[in-house]
Amino acid sequence: MEFVAPATLWMRCRLATNIIDGRIFAAEMRARIAKGVDELSSGHGIKPGLAVVLVGDDAASQVYVRSKSRMTSEVGMVSFKQVFEKSISEKQLLEHIECLNADDRVHGILVQLPLPRHVDEHNIINSISPQKDVDGFTATNVGLMTIGQRSFVPCTPLGCLLMLRRQHGSLSGLSAVVVGRSNIVGKPMSSLLLHENCTVTTTHSHTKNLQSLCAAADLVVAAVGRPRFIHGSWLKKGATVIDVGINRIADSENKPTLVGDVDFQSASEVAGAITPVPGGVGPMTIACLLANTLNASRRSIGLDDWEIITR
Repeated sequence: MEFVAPATLWMRCRLATNIIDGRIFAAEMRARIAKGVDELSSGHGIKPGLAVVLVGDDAASQVYVRSKSRMTSEVGMVSFKQVFEKSISEKQLLEHIECLNADDRVHGILVQLPLPRHVDEHNIINSISPQKDVDGFTATNVGLMTIGQRSFVPCTPLGCLLMLRRQHGSLSGLSAVVVGRSNIVGKPMSSLLLHENCTVTTTHSHTKNLQSLCAAADLVVAAVGRPRFIHGSWLKKGATVIDVGINRIADSENKPTLVGDVDFQSASEVAGAITPVPGGVGPMTIACLLANTLNASRRSIGLDDWEIITR
């Protein structure tokens, strides 16, 4: 858990009408998920199992995998962590995923990205059984989500949506700008907001007049991968800002620090609500991964989805 100095916390609260604390929301979700896991185990004799596959020695990926594995165990699920050398062939990795697809103990499979260059990410992702694709990245789940049918929704956009719902209740009729068009965040985020009856503008590096588009939006979701790219002067007064960015930069003392895609200080002076970095979207992503895994295990025996997932 991130330590926030009292002065920093006070400054966050002073600057913004409402800091959307993803850590608190995610902790509440995990507590409810743990209860759901216990009920599934005691009532049906099933413990949800999540397999996380890591290829190579990328330091950031190792941190993410450790965090996911730890939280999987904390909610009572079974964690299967598989680590492979960077030199593993695509064929070997595909064979391993096929074994996980056939393993009844495994209800969810996550392959940590990025993968080494010699391995085709699309081939690997789409080799995962759609019923175990708790990341929501396979073409099958993406297609189902896009047309509004039951699917596994990508965890980061789902976490963003849940925070927006908590902040606003109904999102119907609100104008939204999504800054970024990646397959992992931008595109599915736009689809989810459309399903909420928002008027959505998806922007990217070739978008003209991005600043004016943001200035007219009730909701801004920033997922562009550029540190402090969106300034407070771009925002509509009272807008809700969800900052997906995780950027490592050097601070004034040349020490590494994490910042988002939004300039937090200036944006906080304008936004009605805003997520911090860290402590905003990140914890919700893992909570939604656990929720998807719980649902995968429920679906495997014909049960309805856990209540927080709506599609």
